[in-house]
Amino acid sequence: MLALTGRENTIDVIANSLFLAVPTLLVLGLWGRPLVTGRWRTPGWFVVTAGLCLVATAVTWLIGGVAGNSLDAEESCRAVGATYDQSYRSTHWQEPSQWFPLHDKCNATYDLVPAWVNPALVGLPLLAVICLGLAVRLAVVKRRDEEGTA
Repeated sequence: MLALTGRENTIDVIANSLFLAVPTLLVLGLWGRPLVTGRWRTPGWFVVTAGLCLVATAVTWLIGGVAGNSLDAEESCRAVGATYDQSYRSTHWQEPSQWFPLHDKCNATYDLVPAWVNPALVGLPLLAVICLGLAVRLAVVKRRDEEGTA
């Protein structure tokens, strides 16, 4: 494996950050424009928001699923300065392969998966369902108002 120097690693981090940040800021800008103009009270805005929540859920799961800097758990644990406990890992061998909650523990106290991942995997789909419910409610109210005035 090719070892990266500190400068090359920094350049990679900056390039990856820009690769992710530019499209994210563009999407958030387009999504946020109705918030500024006051036109967010439409069913379509809530459907788009629900879709963004589901995309964010998939990205969050991916971040948690590939936590660590290597496919080798022992190497990842050592890279972050955590002790690797082989007996703990062999006792809890099923944890890293679970779909939810995501865990990849080095020992009983240190998890390679960031602490925010599992709560986000609950909150984002819940927010998507709430947004879809609000979209349906707004569509029904709008249709009822149109039928009432016609």
